[in-house]
Amino acid sequence: MAALKELKERIASVQSTLKITSAMKMVASAKLMKVQSSMVALSEYERRFSDIVAALVSDPDVEVASPLTLEHGEKRRACLVALASDSSLCGAFNANAMHEAVSAVEELLAGGFSRVTVYPIGEKMVQGMGRYVAARGEKQRNSEAAGSSAPSGEIDICLDYRHLVGKHSFDGIIPLADRLMEDFLAGRCDRVCISRCHFHSMGRQVPMREQLLPFNRVSRANVDRSSAVDYILEPSPDTLLDALLPSAIRIILYNALLDSITAENAARMVAMQTATDNAEELSDDLTLEYNKRRQQAITSELADITSSSE
Repeated sequence: MAALKELKERIASVQSTLKITSAMKMVASAKLMKVQSSMVALSEYERRFSDIVAALVSDPDVEVASPLTLEHGEKRRACLVALASDSSLCGAFNANAMHEAVSAVEELLAGGFSRVTVYPIGEKMVQGMGRYVAARGEKQRNSEAAGSSAPSGEIDICLDYRHLVGKHSFDGIIPLADRLMEDFLAGRCDRVCISRCHFHSMGRQVPMREQLLPFNRVSRANVDRSSAVDYILEPSPDTLLDALLPSAIRIILYNALLDSITAENAARMVAMQTATDNAEELSDDLTLEYNKRRQQAITSELADITSSSE
């Protein structure tokens, strides 16, 4: 009877977990529908807006340039906006986002930058970057103590914008975008990149990175002169670029944030669906085992009663 009681308690525990995972799947589904609709609408707007700016920059018939499009001569400091989620239970989403961010930092340092400042967005990225920097510092100290070559370059972490995943809005992303542009224009930063998990489909979130500054999206414009869009520019191209390019940077950064949040909710929905399916299967197996043991116990009792009466 003790075994039957334990099985019954375990079945109740699994069914309780099943209710939780099922509820979390529905919550993730509702959040996904909301943020995905915003992301899809903004993606089309961002693509067309960036195409206009890129066409303006790359048009050979128009002599125009902006400091935000120019490469700096020196490689001193780079900035990385690394996106992840505030919570777990979303499969490998955070691990993939963290791996992509670490790879981006390592490539920037290997590419000649002496310092990389990371702007982690999302508590899981904050925690992961903290562990990475601590482990890297420990490795540097051990290498120096052993007299071998230590990893070169320094890594800073800025936590001012860690909350943007939970409270995402275009107004919230503007201070970060403006800060990055100000640092780039002042020479305090020579390159700005973004790393995140891109929403490819419900079952696939692809780690990716892109360069935000200097703005180099010429490839996104239709530069084929046979089919290029002929824009009528008014006022002057320089005035237009000064007005449009900062807005394009803000929109690109906000679109990356929405893309990451969409990928997160898709990953969480799939993870909770998988957990719910596994819980249902385990509950069925435990119920079958419980019924078998209960039937066996009843049969044994009947056999004992029959044998004692004889």
